[in-house]
Amino acid sequence: MYQPASFTETRLDVLHAVMRAAPLASLVIHGPDGLDADPLPLLLDAAAGPCGTLAGHCARANPLWTRAGTGGIDALAIFHGPEHYVSPAWYPAKQEHGRVVPTWNYVIVQAYGRLRAIDDRDWLRRQVTALTQQQEAGAAAPWAVGDAPADYLDRMLGAIVGLELRIERLSGKCKLSQNQPAANRDGVIAGLQALGTSRAAVMAAEVAGRMTPPRAD
Repeated sequence: MYQPASFTETRLDVLHAVMRAAPLASLVIHGPDGLDADPLPLLLDAAAGPCGTLAGHCARANPLWTRAGTGGIDALAIFHGPEHYVSPAWYPAKQEHGRVVPTWNYVIVQAYGRLRAIDDRDWLRRQVTALTQQQEAGAAAPWAVGDAPADYLDRMLGAIVGLELRIERLSGKCKLSQNQPAANRDGVIAGLQALGTSRAAVMAAEVAGRMTPPRAD
């Protein structure tokens, strides 16, 4: 991934936060027919290894797990955070000299490591339970794995296979108008807020956060 210095993010806690907030990753491997990508929710265990470990599952019918095997293969998990188009009309510089062009702001994290399959019913139940608890947190009446009939749950667990990716390297990029002068960044925030959409509001908050100097501690 192309990494200009102004957009590079290396703080582990920030990278992990993006991965938790956007757990549906694109899991990429090089299979027998070339590159292959599967969208899969992956749960981060930040304490497992220097960069953390990702756990997920796929359908037993999906050849991904047989290609990974128990020995593992190289894989890349791509986590897509907030993103939004940025109009040059939002820059005060448009009125001053007109030398502005459109761009796109986005947050992305790439996790590299070895992917292996885990065909273990107890491991799968723990993984599904943990992922469900994460996603159901905050619900007025959260659904729990134990709410399903035992025989039905057993059949469903038999139809999936676990996947684990031990992260060896993380690459983060937060392109949030840091390369623009303060007046243009203010214009981006105002332009996004004026759109009135939740997606634009999230990006406006991201850009505003990047304008705040980091704490010394």
